[in-house]
Amino acid sequence: MDVLKQWLFDPVLGQFIAAAAAVLVVVVIVRVTQRALGRYVQNTERRYHLRKLVSVGGYLLAIFMLSLVFSNRLSGLTVAFGVAGAGIAFALQEVIASVAGWIALSFGRFYRTGDRVQLGGIKGDVIDIGVLRSTLMECGGWINGDLYNGRIVRVANKFGKKD
Repeated sequence: MDVLKQWLFDPVLGQFIAAAAAVLVVVVIVRVTQRALGRYVQNTERRYHLRKLVSVGGYLLAIFMLSLVFSNRLSGLTVAFGVAGAGIAFALQEVIASVAGWIALSFGRFYRTGDRVQLGGIKGDVIDIGVLRSTLMECGGWINGDLYNGRIVRVANKFGKKD
């Protein structure tokens, strides 16, 4: 019986329960907000961008909530986080370049969904612009002219040259 009481009143278990509750609340808020945007925003392009913004905001809010819940455990790990961060930055150069490309695409408006572009040697119409990759409906290639050849291609955002 003492083991059960000790397990139930463990502060780490309380932190995990609080973290799970915080993430669940953020997920519910994001889903409700995205559904409301679907109902009340008529412009499809604006609705698409607002839904993406709500999704990214939800991720940031979840990370912030988790850092608040586990803040007492993070204080002694600053040097380890620094060294690990340098190693991760070196290992994830491609991902960091793609995220930087997404930021440039978001604020520079080089191309938008529906535009015909050539990215990394692949020509097609933009279907989606994600954080890491842009999705294209490829045209040309083994099909003559500007007809779609049926391939859907995902190209890293670090490539980018509008046709």
